[in-house]
Amino acid sequence: MKVLGTLDQFLEKFARYGLVFSVLTMLILSVLTIVLRWFDTTIHWVEPFVRHLVFLSTFLGGVLATGRGEHIGIDIVSKWLEARHLDKAQAIIKRIISLASCLTLLWMIKASYDFFLVELKYGKEVFWGIKSGYLVAIIPFGFSLIAYRFFYSFISSFGGDE
Repeated sequence: MKVLGTLDQFLEKFARYGLVFSVLTMLILSVLTIVLRWFDTTIHWVEPFVRHLVFLSTFLGGVLATGRGEHIGIDIVSKWLEARHLDKAQAIIKRIISLASCLTLLWMIKASYDFFLVELKYGKEVFWGIKSGYLVAIIPFGFSLIAYRFFYSFISSFGGDE
């Protein structure tokens, strides 16, 4: 259980620093693009690169939200159970949501991995000689990180390590 917790903490830090890096890079490159337009100049790879950073940021934000228990919320049921002091029912519902989310994400990982393989085979070069297949690898990667966080949430709910 300690190994899973350590991995979860690592993913939290990785997502936080990755998100900060992505957002700052998007900001700097977007401002650079605006400034370069004043001089009738452009850097062709900036726009697709920023687009993929937005994509990556979305998944990293999902990883952070999942770790905080804010990714999927059924607030009405949770508040109702909390008001009636039904803590065990609330814990069971949280486990069901974590498990269902994890299983759904496993299906999404498989589907996105298949998409990744198709893009590797038929995709075109986007920028810097990088084919689109390598860039869409963000999808199964992001889903995998989120799935792990839901899995850890499910497992830790039995040991009281939340």
